[in-house]
Amino acid sequence: MKSVRYLPLGDTGLTVEFGNEISPAINSRVTRLCDMLKTLNVNGIIETVPTYRSLSIYYDPSILDLESLTSLVDELLESEIGLSVTNPYVIEIPVWYSAESGPDLEFVASHNGKTVDEVIKIHSTPEYLIYMIGFTPGFPYLGGMDNSIAAPRLDNPRVKIEAGSVGIAGSQTGIYSVDSPGGWRLIGKTPVKLYDLERENPVLLKSGNYLRFVPVTKEEYLKIAEQVEKGTYHCKMSERGV
Repeated sequence: MKSVRYLPLGDTGLTVEFGNEISPAINSRVTRLCDMLKTLNVNGIIETVPTYRSLSIYYDPSILDLESLTSLVDELLESEIGLSVTNPYVIEIPVWYSAESGPDLEFVASHNGKTVDEVIKIHSTPEYLIYMIGFTPGFPYLGGMDNSIAAPRLDNPRVKIEAGSVGIAGSQTGIYSVDSPGGWRLIGKTPVKLYDLERENPVLLKSGNYLRFVPVTKEEYLKIAEQVEKGTYHCKMSERGV
């Protein structure tokens, strides 16, 4: 087991840092520790926050002290086996790719010397690792985009980007989860709500799982949007590798 670094966060938190790079292997250890702690349901742990390369653990110091928490984490990391954790799943997100729904789609294509259809195929082929959720509620940081469709951010960010907009920034891709400013190049839009306070679990996606974009027509997009509003649409999900 490779060493980790413990970084106390005042008297109510602890960050467990697994490395100093973005990689699936490091993120897998973050996810595994997060799942282990949730499985154990440790009294005193309030929340766990996974990131690219670390896990922050927030606790109630009147119930659990830093030394005891660190010892528990040490024990879990010594084994990293034996406890049953959920296998990652792949969630399918429908996307309407077009100049109408993604005003920068043609730019991304021309910038990379490709056709629009080629960009759509390349973007919708991978299973993207959901490294972490952040920036805005439900916004996924995804890994695995093909660099052949990378594109620079806008020189002047848009004041408002609608929730569901799918964008590219450098070699990253993601989905705007709520209406917000942003400088990513927009190539399409999904009718699926990544963040919805009306749901039992407001945040749709979970770090450590995977996401695949599925191209749909405008008509299919509008039909799914109606189902989303009625609460009858559910994204297809499957266990990865099955």
